[in-house]
Amino acid sequence: MRKKLKTEELNRISIDDFKKTRKTPIVVILDNIRSLNNVGSVFRTSDAFLIDKIYLCGITAQPPHKDIHKTALGATDSVEWEYFENTMDAILKLKEQDYIIASIEQTQNSIMLQDLEIDKTKKYGLVLGHEVKGVEQKVIDASNFSIEIPQFGTKHSFNISVSTGIVLWEIFKKIRF
Repeated sequence: MRKKLKTEELNRISIDDFKKTRKTPIVVILDNIRSLNNVGSVFRTSDAFLIDKIYLCGITAQPPHKDIHKTALGATDSVEWEYFENTMDAILKLKEQDYIIASIEQTQNSIMLQDLEIDKTKKYGLVLGHEVKGVEQKVIDASNFSIEIPQFGTKHSFNISVSTGIVLWEIFKKIRF
């Protein structure tokens, strides 16, 4: 039998335990995300994969906000975050700390996600961009490389929250397993 588990049967850790747990060495950088629901979803996904921190940049909204909370479901309390008025300031801060920066964007010479090789000894900053305009060109230029999610249908992009889930899961697997 495959009985659906109740919430209390999932053995989830507390927020205090989450904060003490070894994190996945990834900072998610949100480059001018306009949808508060997308921001909340990124928090929730980042909680699921023990992401170290989220950088909210430019017009990206910051907690507390009811529309972020609606999709984050409390993950704004577990996942650390920091706000930067300018995305490049966030990138430069991470580069000074020896992070490898990857923009999630369709670019010339981008690396297809399935072909991405991860060095488990390194820390990564993953930039996700504006829902329509994508990652700013100057941020792409400052990145070490770009990662592209392969797509085979008629559309040329995923929603930011979907892209975050796909990319974090793939990189999480390569780092943690």
